[in-house]
Amino acid sequence: MSWETVIGLEIHVQLATKSKIFSGASTAFGAEPNTQACAVDLALPGTLPVLNAEAVRMALLFGLAIDAEIPKRSVFERKNYFYPDLPKGYQTSQLAEPIVGAGHIDIDLADGSSKRIRIHHAHLEEDAGKSLHEDFAGQSGIDLNRAGTPLIEIVTEPDMRSAEEAVAFAKKLHAIVTTLGICDGDMSQGSMRFDVNISVRRPGEPLGTRTETKNLNSFRFMEDAIRYEVERQIELIEDGGRVVQETRLYNGETKTGRSMRSKEDAHDYRYFPCPDLLPVVLEPGYLDQLRATLPELPDAKQKRFVEQYGLSAYDAGQLSAERATAEYYEQVVASCGDAKLAANWIMVDLAAALNRSELALAQSPVASSQLAGIIARIKDGTISSKIAKQVFELMWKDGGTADEIIEQKGLKQVSDSGAIEKIVDEVIAANPQQVDNYRNAAEDKRPKMLGFFVGQIMKASQGKANPQQVNEILLKKLEG
Repeated sequence: MSWETVIGLEIHVQLATKSKIFSGASTAFGAEPNTQACAVDLALPGTLPVLNAEAVRMALLFGLAIDAEIPKRSVFERKNYFYPDLPKGYQTSQLAEPIVGAGHIDIDLADGSSKRIRIHHAHLEEDAGKSLHEDFAGQSGIDLNRAGTPLIEIVTEPDMRSAEEAVAFAKKLHAIVTTLGICDGDMSQGSMRFDVNISVRRPGEPLGTRTETKNLNSFRFMEDAIRYEVERQIELIEDGGRVVQETRLYNGETKTGRSMRSKEDAHDYRYFPCPDLLPVVLEPGYLDQLRATLPELPDAKQKRFVEQYGLSAYDAGQLSAERATAEYYEQVVASCGDAKLAANWIMVDLAAALNRSELALAQSPVASSQLAGIIARIKDGTISSKIAKQVFELMWKDGGTADEIIEQKGLKQVSDSGAIEKIVDEVIAANPQQVDNYRNAAEDKRPKMLGFFVGQIMKASQGKANPQQVNEILLKKLEG
């Protein structure tokens, strides 16, 4: 009998405020350790927290974006536990009355279907510091710069049934929070961290015992961690063992997991309402004001890209998934006027170059105006698609406009029919056997054989001959 996987996620999303949730200390990433943790962040005697209104606004924007129930009142509580990077000995969080209630996010699956993933709630809380385990001669260092950074923790229902569904959800969530501008989405800096709750069961049976794998900071690591844990649980049960409720860690480099500690329940944290913070009560009309500021969200943008630019649903989904990509794409289209060519270049050539160089789109050496220049020169016949790739590589390496590179490197496409005809004649004369084979071949075999001649002609012209003219002249010569 087969096994069914049950997955729920808890996602920590760092909010893109300039200061911390209860103090004026900076949230900027990359400062020297322990230079951005003030007395309030450390809960030193005599200090009192003051709630950051911008963090509240961002949390509510998220609630509106997922069509969530948003209560008029929410309450902060203290979650008590000891850990070296938790300077207060407690974390100010929310439990019984979170700022965002039940909502949902729809995901697209590989088979073309869609699925609704329910959000149980999202609550505001402060981040902890960070333990550093390298370069300390076997000891650990503590950096409290992150302590007090505002988070929303988003808790899903256990609605996902595979690693693929979990990753699709995570990517959709990433698209939503970055489009809203409430998070920069940089997982390498800890801006989004995923805790994955996993259990397995026979179809139709009650939910199995779940484990929680914490702090996964990439889509790939999350997918690998889920596959690893599902396989571990199934093997354990089939060998006669039982799954223990626990918190686990996954090492993405070694592709191994290990137990971290037994899983706590809410009562273990001794939650109680924070005595230093009043309840958050929303003023009448505030949500309507916020709703009016919502940007175009990924689903709406995808639909518009299909209708406005004639893209497939898949291409539109890829291009609308991140705000930066969508803006870059529309800038290219506005300059070059070819929506489909722009989509292909961004999703294939530009994406490959960014991946090779491990760069984000914001760091691309090729600006949208430069890429649009390449596409414009393809469209007007100045260069072929093959030469355009050379132009792109040169542009990526040394900068410059398409026109400058084409001129400097002598890459302009040959569209002189006389010059092309001369090359075609030379190639035909040099390959009499292939000419005879072509002329004696069946009609359905000829298109494939034609590729040999086209390749020789393009080689002789150093890739500069206009491909359309090459095909026209070549066919006329071979079949004349």
